[in-house]
Amino acid sequence: MHEKKTAVGIIGCGNISGVYFTNLDLFENVRVAACADLNMDAARAKAKEHKCRAMSVEDLLDDKEISIVLNLTVPKAHFSVAMSALKAGKHIYGEKPLTLTRDESKTLLQTAAGKGLRAGNAPDTFLGGSHQTCRKILDDGWIGGPVAADAFMLCHGHESWHPSPEFYYEQGGGPMFDMGPYYLTALVNLMGPVKRVCGSARKTFPERRITSAPKYGKIARVETPTHIAGIMDFTNGAIGTIITSFDTWDSQLPRIEIHGTRGSMIVPDPNGFGGPILISVPGRTKGWQEIPPAYGFLENKRGVGVADMAAAIHDEHPHRATGELAAHVLDVMQSFIDSSEQNKHICPQTACERPAPLPLGLPENAVCVSV
Repeated sequence: MHEKKTAVGIIGCGNISGVYFTNLDLFENVRVAACADLNMDAARAKAKEHKCRAMSVEDLLDDKEISIVLNLTVPKAHFSVAMSALKAGKHIYGEKPLTLTRDESKTLLQTAAGKGLRAGNAPDTFLGGSHQTCRKILDDGWIGGPVAADAFMLCHGHESWHPSPEFYYEQGGGPMFDMGPYYLTALVNLMGPVKRVCGSARKTFPERRITSAPKYGKIARVETPTHIAGIMDFTNGAIGTIITSFDTWDSQLPRIEIHGTRGSMIVPDPNGFGGPILISVPGRTKGWQEIPPAYGFLENKRGVGVADMAAAIHDEHPHRATGELAAHVLDVMQSFIDSSEQNKHICPQTACERPAPLPLGLPENAVCVSV
């Protein structure tokens, strides 16, 4: 039990912020002290709903009570807001992607390290109960040594349901930068870092017509590839396949499959924390057998990565959803697109450690950093 809750300040009060406001109040070691947004009406509305202070961005960064800035701005603002927070002496945790470019990520992490501050980043879904169970199954050798991994995220984009979907088609958006972090972070958690990739990418539709309220009928121009297929060589020797698309109308492909020397495992949707886990091990199972999760955090627990980082700061241990992990995922994503444009294999410039698994028996409102 932490005697004092770490104060978190949220910058960006848009669509994703609600779940963070709600969930961070459930953990025993963190609390949302204030929120800010360029639209002060949005900040005031969230502050009233969640009983915290509404502030300007500048005032939030100057507030000495706040230790961690949770950056929930749009992707193109991630770097500038995070750098401002670091310069103000705050630890940072952001939504994905970490930044738009490798150079920005490098600068961000170097700045944080130079100031002795932590950098964390979404997604933290790999800390979910089902994904931690998959990690234990793999680490304990149930399906043998890793051979291959396949990941698929295919849909027709977000303009039919999201209230403001334009940024999904700007630089830093697209299916790879929007949804790829969930899939690649899950794969790095299971398999380790990636050492080489190749990819093919295209923009199928140059424009998207928004059919959701309140921007129905508005045209969004597409600035980034919207169908990307890639191959990954992991440092552990396994080969991975990934497809992300906003250009397909429907699909029955699985989310993630892991294949080992003894058997195979189906991993649930990495955009969630729970979901069914299936393994098939010849001689041990009759076809696919569902495995019950051995960990908590099965519902939407976005924010667990923030709580884990706060606990790690307090206890002086490594946290799990690190900036280095997010920078490696960004590097891999950009490498798929670079490979397509340059017609060659690309070796990512970064590496990272696999995050430490969560301990068994962890209460839902506590985060333990023991390894």
